[in-house]
Amino acid sequence: MDVDLRKLRYFVAVARELHFGRAAAELHIAQPVLSRQIRALEAEFGARLFRRDRRSTELTEAGRQLLEDAPPLLAAAEALRRRVVRAEGGAGRFVVGFMPGITVTAAVRALRERHPGLAVEVVRTSWAEQARVVLDGRADVSFVRLPVEPRGLVVRPLFAEPRVAALPVGHRLAGGASVTMAELAGERLLQDPVVVPEWRGGSGSAGPRAETVEEKLEYVAAGEGTVVLPSSVAAFYTRADVVHVPVADIAPNRVGLVWAAGRAAPLLAEFAGLATELVDGGRRSPDLVGGSVGGSR
Repeated sequence: MDVDLRKLRYFVAVARELHFGRAAAELHIAQPVLSRQIRALEAEFGARLFRRDRRSTELTEAGRQLLEDAPPLLAAAEALRRRVVRAEGGAGRFVVGFMPGITVTAAVRALRERHPGLAVEVVRTSWAEQARVVLDGRADVSFVRLPVEPRGLVVRPLFAEPRVAALPVGHRLAGGASVTMAELAGERLLQDPVVVPEWRGGSGSAGPRAETVEEKLEYVAAGEGTVVLPSSVAAFYTRADVVHVPVADIAPNRVGLVWAAGRAAPLLAEFAGLATELVDGGRRSPDLVGGSVGGSR
């Protein structure tokens, strides 16, 4: 059976909204058209994907499985489209994604020097987008802060760096050489606790909602709470009203390079080798150097 990607996109929209009307509005199509397309997809799979009544829409077990598997397939199709469009112009182009605080200049410069006719571009990413830019084709490789979901990816660990707590000037802990997680337990964490799995603060992430590092540091400076950052990010966002104190009993942040599993372009392996040697001046931990891990699953 050939999977119709358009119907698959329609399914994902309904599965995420669990409401045909809202999904139809999001897709800019009429609801009866959407319903027919979903019924056609169910017929093609020979499986019921939704349970519907007048009050609710729910995924079946088959629907939950399809929702797990469909997004990577759609992302791969979009990545294919982007790469073909990029190649149509004839000039070679290689795009490198990177997270804030990770310096990639040396590896990018080395690739340009080896391939003078290649346009090597960089794009800044966010925590949510750092791996997605590779899966959907916006970047060929991306420097990420681990962990990332490895599905559909090859992950090359590079180096590790310590993490620090950002505290307002004048805070009771701001003058110490280091702090412990126990000492931070009474603070509000101004970021997703998933990013700091060691967090044991009783107030959890009850502080103000903030997406960017700049926003988080504004709240830190105002005494609203703390954030735990890799040391390179803290150095990049230095400001006079915020102090960065090393956290003594927390695992370092690990940095890696990712690209789409299944791609065999020689430039990928070449750039990965350059990154291993050159990124951040070769600042690598011995236990993080080596071949690819992860991959598709």
